Amino acid sequence: MQAENYNKRTLMDYSPDIKVLDCTMRDGGLVNNFAFSDDFVRDLYEANIKAGVDYMEFGYKASKELFDPNGFGKWKFCDEKDIRAVVGDNKSSLKISVMADVGRCDYKKDILPKKDSVVDLVRVATYIHQIPAAIEMIEHLKKKGYEVTVNIMAVSKVNSDDLDAALQLLAKSSVDVIYLVDSFGSFYPEQITKLSQKYVETADALGKIVGIHAHNNQQLAFANTIEACRMGICLLDATVNGMGRGAGNCFLEALLSFLKNPKYNEIPIIRFVEKHMLKIKEEGVVWGYDIPYLLTGILNSHPSSAIKFLKDKRTDYTNLMQELMDMD
Repeated sequence: MQAENYNKRTLMDYSPDIKVLDCTMRDGGLVNNFAFSDDFVRDLYEANIKAGVDYMEFGYKASKELFDPNGFGKWKFCDEKDIRAVVGDNKSSLKISVMADVGRCDYKKDILPKKDSVVDLVRVATYIHQIPAAIEMIEHLKKKGYEVTVNIMAVSKVNSDDLDAALQLLAKSSVDVIYLVDSFGSFYPEQITKLSQKYVETADALGKIVGIHAHNNQQLAFANTIEACRMGICLLDATVNGMGRGAGNCFLEALLSFLKNPKYNEIPIIRFVEKHMLKIKEEGVVWGYDIPYLLTGILNSHPSSAIKFLKDKRTDYTNLMQELMDMD
């Protein structure tokens, strides 16, 4: 990944530096405990190749000491053999990604040297108080030969001084990409504008680039992703049909149809929706915008309260809103 000179883009700009990352299996895996069928995964891999997507995230590299493999599908752990069963040696231009959470993975043991792995990119997910541990992970993974991003989670809860300090530390590390993450779907485009400028200016000064990962609690994931792109953010996350925890994410098919690079083609993703996403919805897998997620977005709260509310089949939305307000 190479840093570019950042200028605001217009909606009609063709910007070859923009890259798209499909995180359906990782963020979407939080909805179904990563229980994707082999056909689903192979077809998604092929669809992403045909659609011109740049990166496909297969899931997490979670610790089997902390998480019982019997309680999750294999994409919670992304063993090398399982990825290779789908992609072989991956002769395509599509790059393979996995995510590793600070404190929830055995990255020194479970992530192989790049020369022994078909994975290209490791994304380090961290909370603000874990930045020193995240930097240690970043340096370790870079020495192993990977492209590395860092995703600072729950940034809507972080005060500006702490965020500035974290961005400076990360920009001075070996990381390739720093992600702006709207974990709770609480940001509006105007806030994304200001945050994007902050991230891009800090990253660009030290040769890094910036990514965006948006959640759809207020039905703004697509709008916020476009706004971040306009402000010079280069690596754009999305999921097929918006599949992701709670309200889900920016819709991949919408994003591909918006971008002006002729390499992108939304039709293979729409075909994948026809074949697979409608089926898993019929099987009872649920995600997407709903009033409880709107309320957590408005109040900048973790969606876990809304997820439980829906599982309990409650519809007393105003009571939920009061409960969320009482939590703060």
